[in-house]
Amino acid sequence: MLQELNISNFAIIDRLNLRLNAGFNALTGETGAGKSIIIDAMGAMLGEKIGAEFVRHGTDRARVEGFFEVKLNFDDERFRHLLELLDTNELVDPDDRPTPENPILRLTLGREITSSGRTVCRINGSAVKTDMLRDIGQALVDIHGQTEHISLLRVGEHLELLDQYANLSNQRRRLAELVGQLRAIRKEKHTLQRDERELVRRTELLKFQVSEIEAAALQPGEEEELQKERQLQNATEKLTGIADRAYRVLYQGYDEESGEGYGGGMATGRVRATGGRMGGGSGRAVQESLNEIEGLLTDLANYEPAFKQHNETVTDVRFRLEDVAQAVRDFRDRVEFDPARLEEVEERLDLIRALKRKYGSSIEEILEFYKTSADELNSIEHSGERLQELAQQEGKLLVKIGHLAAEMSAERQKAGKQLAAEVEQSLRDLRLLKARFEVHITQNDDPHGAPVKNSDGEVRRLAFDAKGFDRVEFLVSLNPGEPPKPLQKVASGGETSRLMLALKSILAAADAIPTLIFDEVDVGVGGRSGQVVGEKLWQLTNQGEHQVICITHLPQIAAFGDGHYNIVKKVEGERTATSVSRLSEPERIDELAAMLGGVPVTEINRLSAREMLQEISTWKKNARAARQNGKTLPEPETTTV
Repeated sequence: MLQELNISNFAIIDRLNLRLNAGFNALTGETGAGKSIIIDAMGAMLGEKIGAEFVRHGTDRARVEGFFEVKLNFDDERFRHLLELLDTNELVDPDDRPTPENPILRLTLGREITSSGRTVCRINGSAVKTDMLRDIGQALVDIHGQTEHISLLRVGEHLELLDQYANLSNQRRRLAELVGQLRAIRKEKHTLQRDERELVRRTELLKFQVSEIEAAALQPGEEEELQKERQLQNATEKLTGIADRAYRVLYQGYDEESGEGYGGGMATGRVRATGGRMGGGSGRAVQESLNEIEGLLTDLANYEPAFKQHNETVTDVRFRLEDVAQAVRDFRDRVEFDPARLEEVEERLDLIRALKRKYGSSIEEILEFYKTSADELNSIEHSGERLQELAQQEGKLLVKIGHLAAEMSAERQKAGKQLAAEVEQSLRDLRLLKARFEVHITQNDDPHGAPVKNSDGEVRRLAFDAKGFDRVEFLVSLNPGEPPKPLQKVASGGETSRLMLALKSILAAADAIPTLIFDEVDVGVGGRSGQVVGEKLWQLTNQGEHQVICITHLPQIAAFGDGHYNIVKKVEGERTATSVSRLSEPERIDELAAMLGGVPVTEINRLSAREMLQEISTWKKNARAARQNGKTLPEPETTTV
């Protein structure tokens, strides 16, 4: 429901804060007090077209903001669509997102209009386009006024309302699934039935692409391995020399004078031992030197035990260096420069680069392209068999769709007659005694449609979509002798509002829109009829499914309000401003008395107002009890005016 409405600098409204009741809210006030301006402001908040003329004179911008709290029904398709719309555009905080366990949706809708005519729309503080604000707004609020949009006048809504009235949501879901499968099959058929010359060209291209990739015999990770091998081949001579020198130092030693061995004459850090063991300028292998050191430390350990630990360290190093020497030798023996192999590697890398330019940025992407192309080629080459298979599947699905859509159509016909009877009775209650209402259901032939047998056993093929065969439109006649016609072409003014009220009172359970606004629904209504209007407005809220906001001039309607608000226009200095206040019980009695007999208010009118409130309060109590017990609602007592 709409919990709070804030308006600033909008037309003659300076600042207005309106906290609304969850049930039936009645707004009253003298003609010209600004009641319709509040409706205009709500329309702006809901994404309706608005201009700079609504910005209060002397200010640079007007603002309207509404705070909503709605209990979502996750079984309702329109609520699911609303939540999907909010999720897609990231307009709901994930922590506040409704769930089946906690289905409360909180939204703030706002609109700012500048004196230049530019508007800014926001949902939960995020700027959105006007179309988005309108889509969300239409899911939350329905304004029924003489110049505002009325959802029931949108023909596209009639099928939705009838299906909800007939409780066809499960059948519609199954039908939508079948139609989705059929569309996928027909799309594949269309792809296979393309122009023959185009198909030949496509086949030749696919064959070339598939064979080119097949001939390459690519392997995932191959390019990286080839690049490593090429790098190794290009550095073979250098690497062989380094490995050979390293191995000589470790195991063979070198001759400084001849330059053989690691470093030739540049060798440094040599250990020169006494006793002639490393004389003659010859460089000894590291392993040989370590062996000698190990023997020397063993001798020292006989005199100084601490050298035993040092000897163990040398032994460990010697063993580790043996592993290093072995690895260096293996590498040296393995590395061999092969010009032919290097050329093969270069050619292979060139081939891979060429394929990457055509089919993907990596071998993995090339192979994925190959798989997709091979599948398509296989599909084309076997298109005849596949087309036969698809045709069989299509035929079976059309039969299923025909059966289910025909069942739904029969349910709609039945529900349409029942709905028409209830609406006509409701219109009679509203003193439209000669009104006729009709749910008009039509179907169109289509040679590619779903098959349905008629009563004569003949098979018709009917056009369909995910909702079935039927096109539904509500028709009405308000004058004797006139045939039923589309709603928007028949009624206007008070008749339109009462017609909408009659429909809403019947379709309330089917209508998911939580807040309903009626602007001067009492035009052309008075006395006893006004009391029936008040009853029906209140009944819309009786199960807690709807919040009703009604601007009215009739006390018989206002007295049904669960909250009563008075709209007043005041002139302060040289400025005019409109204000709204919720009335206390004494203030409400005075307002109803003024509506009954004018001002000054008399005690007789106050007494009539009290009696009216008491009678309606008793009726409401009985109505709630009857509703809980599944009984027919009581008729209101006739109020003496």
